[in-house]
Amino acid sequence: MKKILFTTLLCVMNVLFVIAQGTAEITFEKTSYNFGSFSESSPKVTCKFKFKNTGDGPLVIHQAIASCGCTVPQYPKEPIKPGESGEVTVTYNGAGKFPGHFRKTITLRTNSKNEITRLVVEGDMTPASATSISNNSSFFILGRRNIFQRCFSCFFMPEIHTEKRL
Repeated sequence: MKKILFTTLLCVMNVLFVIAQGTAEITFEKTSYNFGSFSESSPKVTCKFKFKNTGDGPLVIHQAIASCGCTVPQYPKEPIKPGESGEVTVTYNGAGKFPGHFRKTITLRTNSKNEITRLVVEGDMTPASATSISNNSSFFILGRRNIFQRCFSCFFMPEIHTEKRL
């Protein structure tokens, strides 16, 4: 009988402790970021989302999941006390991706009143300038297609091509 009473008392104390702690609330300054245009030759861009715990309990970010492997979020692992601030850093790496517009989401799971928060990053990666990889290169990069340099120069600029055509 004493064990049952003791166990019940512990359960009630735990519930009261959780209620007394209050609930956290995460408030972001902004939930979306536009990188604008950036070159494919420097495809790595980073931004920071600043937030504040406006609740009356400690805020814990359990998980931050990006919609794609090219987007990596970094977030504080320790609890954020009420009134304190923190930041989520998001890095987009467009290396090996096609140039153009992109839109990626980062889903945060927290102990906040709103358990799920979505952050959005977007931008436009422009193609690198159309230059040959080296002087002896056998291909020319133009946008998303590989075109043989010799054929390209013969077809579009015959006056600069001096060797005999087959």
